[in-house]
Amino acid sequence: MLDYPSLAAVAAVVREGTFERAAAALAITPSAVSQRVRGLEERLGAILIVRGQPCEPTELGRSLCAHLDRVRLLEHDLAPALGTLAAGTSERLTLPVAVNADSLATWFPAAAAAFAQVADVSLDLALDDEAHTARRLRSGEVLAVVTAEREPVQGCRTTPLGALRYAACASPEFAGRHFSRGVTTEALEQAPCLRFDRRDFLQARWARAVLDVELAGPVHWVPSTHGFLDMTLVGLGWGMHPCVMVEDHIAAGRLVELAPAHRVDVPLYWTVTRLHAAALGQLTQAVRAAAGAVLVRGG
Repeated sequence: MLDYPSLAAVAAVVREGTFERAAAALAITPSAVSQRVRGLEERLGAILIVRGQPCEPTELGRSLCAHLDRVRLLEHDLAPALGTLAAGTSERLTLPVAVNADSLATWFPAAAAAFAQVADVSLDLALDDEAHTARRLRSGEVLAVVTAEREPVQGCRTTPLGALRYAACASPEFAGRHFSRGVTTEALEQAPCLRFDRRDFLQARWARAVLDVELAGPVHWVPSTHGFLDMTLVGLGWGMHPCVMVEDHIAAGRLVELAPAHRVDVPLYWTVTRLHAAALGQLTQAVRAAAGAVLVRGG
């Protein structure tokens, strides 16, 4: 009932976003992609892809794509032994992983580079808040995540990585205008702060730790880790930054740290599906090594 070419067509449309780009990726015609997808939907009696710009999978479609990801991982390990018999499944393997933006901007690139040196596998990285990446793993959208959730995910292994340490920073000019008398409740009520998105509560967590107050000042929304830093440097607001990104700026006087005694640690974990596939093991080794070089232990 589940033939490989039809599953591959569904996965390609979901990955590429359109039937035309899926056809190019599979080296077949858009009509052939459409026929394969429609044929599988008719056999299953269910819609797998919601046509649009981009196309999106239904819940069943997402589950089938997750199934195909797992099958491809196992096939990848068998390919050397199968030789020419594996020719029909020889397209480059793609490993879907969810990671938070601050990890991607700091330590995760080293893990990706180390993985690329030992595995002939492409990474398909999905960005999400560290408190929400595990949701993508539970839905089957990805096979591994960097997450702040330590709770186990069924069918997965969780490994502590350490903690990403954050410092509250502002430009010297901004600090002079808003915090000339130090970090006070009144100053925090007036000084604009930066937030990554509506799920970013790190600034509020810091304010509670420093003054035991709820943060209620003006907010600028900046959904980019590097943009967040750039906006802080030019004095748009104050915000929480990974220490590894701002240490040089603080040392050079381009940023000042607000209440240096109050840094915030965000523990991170690596959660990966329990599938005996070489690529997952290689990625796990690379992630643990890169995290160990940057993250704070005991966080």
